Amino acid sequence: MAQQNTARKQPASGAKVILEGFLPYRLNVLASLTSNALAQIYAERFGLSIPAWRVIATLGQYEHRTARDIAAHGVMHKSTISRAVAALEQRGLVARRPNPADRREELLELTPEGREIYEALAPEALAFEERFVSVLTEEEQRILASLIDRLSGHARQLAPEGEVEG
Repeated sequence: MAQQNTARKQPASGAKVILEGFLPYRLNVLASLTSNALAQIYAERFGLSIPAWRVIATLGQYEHRTARDIAAHGVMHKSTISRAVAALEQRGLVARRPNPADRREELLELTPEGREIYEALAPEALAFEERFVSVLTEEEQRILASLIDRLSGHARQLAPEGEVEG
C-alpha cells in the first residue's frame, strides 16, 4: 500500500490520469449527482436554481449576509450569486438593505415569502440528506464528515485565493 502512495506522489514520465480512480474527479461527480438529485426537490416545487437555493439556504441559516459572504460560504463566483439574488429579489423572496458597517455593500435577507420557502424546504433537504447517507452506518457517517472537514480545510489551503468556479 505504501508503494502505491509513493507512486502517486512521484508520477513516472508519461503517467496517465484515470478519471474513474482520480479522487478530485470522483468527488466532483459525487457532488454533481447529489446536488442534481436535491435540485429536483426545490426546482420542481419552487422553481429555484442551485445558486438560488444556496442563497435562500444561507439566508435562512444566517438571517442576513452580503453577496460576497454568500459566495464565499457556498464557494461560488460572486457574479453567479448576484444573478441568483437579482432573480430572487424580482420574485419578492429576497430584500436588500444598506450595510451600516460598509456602505459599498448591501445586506440581503429573506422576505416573509422567502422565509416560507426556506421553512418548507429545510425539512425536505434534511430528509434527503438522511436518505442519501442511509447506505452508511452511523460510524461511517461520522468518519465521512470528519474526512470531508479535513479535506475541505486542506483544499482551501491549496486553492489560490479568491478562485472559485461557476
